[in-house]
Parts: sequence; structure tokens; C-alpha cells
Amino acid sequence: MRDLDAICTTLLAAPRKGRRRLVALAGAPASGKSTLAQDLADRMTAAGCDTRVLSMDGFHLGNTQLHAQGNFAQKGAPQTFDVRGFLMLVARIQTEDEVFYPIFDRTLDAAIAAEGRVDKACDTVIVEGNYLLFDAQDWRDLVAFWDISLRLKVSRDILQQRLLERWLGQGLSPAAALIRAQGNDLVNADLIAKLSLKADILLD
Repeated sequence: MRDLDAICTTLLAAPRKGRRRLVALAGAPASGKSTLAQDLADRMTAAGCDTRVLSMDGFHLGNTQLHAQGNFAQKGAPQTFDVRGFLMLVARIQTEDEVFYPIFDRTLDAAIAAEGRVDKACDTVIVEGNYLLFDAQDWRDLVAFWDISLRLKVSRDILQQRLLERWLGQGLSPAAALIRAQGNDLVNADLIAKLSLKADILLD
């Protein structure tokens, strides 16, 4: 991985297409996106650039909708997100002074509407998510909004270890955690690796 201060310097120098600089941080489930995004945001804010983190997870479809579609077991796959709603949000953040957005609560396993806020003072938004550089219908339309993009590349073995720790931490049995990791999360990780668009910065 590159030095984080060097990455921040690169991000701060990136020209913007709209009112705010939009940084995409993509990667597989459990690749460390959330932690890295917040670390970068803190460093950029300390450098005088008000930076916020926004996760695409707030656009998970609700469990009622997933059950109705027969997709609950695939939660986290591309088809289990409101990608068009997410596209609309990204477009608004690029141009509007103030935007409210949903966040995903892992404890509740549900999105909470309008819990997050980007205000007028915000200069840069780091958007983190699995499918920000995903080469599939609708998802690839996101690329036009990114001023600069990063992708985290983590080995499959490390991903599995982290995923098992995640699901065990949420109360699943070892057997259930393994099924969840191998039967869904790692399937999505393989799909992301197969259909990933090129990032400006690759972190491994």
C-alpha cells in the first residue's frame, strides 16, 4: 500500500468536475474500505479540506423487498442494491449545497433514511462501496462522477478470515459464518474481481 500521506496529497490535487470532489474507494467485502476511507478523510480534514465518508451500503434494499424477490440469501450482491437511487444521490452531492442520505446499521441489518448529511462546508466526499467500479448495467454509470478512484486489492484468504470474524462477531455460529462468507460474500468478491473497471490508484 502506498503511504497514506502521499495518497492524501494525490487526492487533494485531483481536479473536480462539480461543486465537490468525489473520491471512489472500491473493494470486496471486508477489504478494509470503511477503515481506510475514514482514515483518509481525517487526514484530509486535518490538512484543511473538509472531507466526509459516504457508504453505498445505505442503498441496500430492505429485507421485506429482498424476501419478496427471493434475494435475501444474496444480500450484498449487485441486484440487492437500489443502484439508480444511489446514482441520483451521487449526482446531487456533486452539485447541491446540502444533501441528506441513508446509512446502513449492521446491528439492525437495515438502512436508516436521511441519517447522514453532507453540508455546505464539505469540500470532498470519499464514497466507499463494493461496486463503485463495477462493469455492469447502471453501475458503470457511476464512473462518470468520480474525480479520482481507488481500489483495494486483498487476497481471498485474508477476505475469508475477516468475513468469518465479522459474522462470528454478529453472533453466527462457526458453521453459519462459514456458509455466509463462502456462499455469498466471497462469491461477490469474485464477481467484483472479474468485472472491475480500472482504478486511478490500486492499493494492495
